[in-house]
Amino acid sequence: MESTILLNNIRFHAFHGVMPQERTVGADFTLSLRLEADVWDAVWTDDLDSTISYAEVYTAVSDEMSRPSALLEHAAGRIIRRLFVDFPTLRTVWLRLLKDNPPVGAECGGMGVELAISREEIADKLSI
Repeated sequence: MESTILLNNIRFHAFHGVMPQERTVGADFTLSLRLEADVWDAVWTDDLDSTISYAEVYTAVSDEMSRPSALLEHAAGRIIRRLFVDFPTLRTVWLRLLKDNPPVGAECGGMGVELAISREEIADKLSI
């Protein structure tokens, strides 16, 4: 049985970037998550303790987004590590983090990174 928790297109204003202007003025970012975890007990019991609260996930992500990084890869990695530590039943994280209007001179819908990793793949790096 598969089960997935989704947080889609969350908007943040944050201070990630290599250029000094990005660290001073900030930029808008869009983040999406797909979290694989066994939530089937919650399906049957209607008990929040049987799942991962997306409100708590949002709080953790928001906290990490408020800490500036030069690279989106680093910000995304911090978010992923935090989620695995905070939510022990989490099996896999898929994350997309886009800078909505990057300073590259192109009109676009965003540029950024997409990362996917399982708890097994990251466990040795986190000692979890």
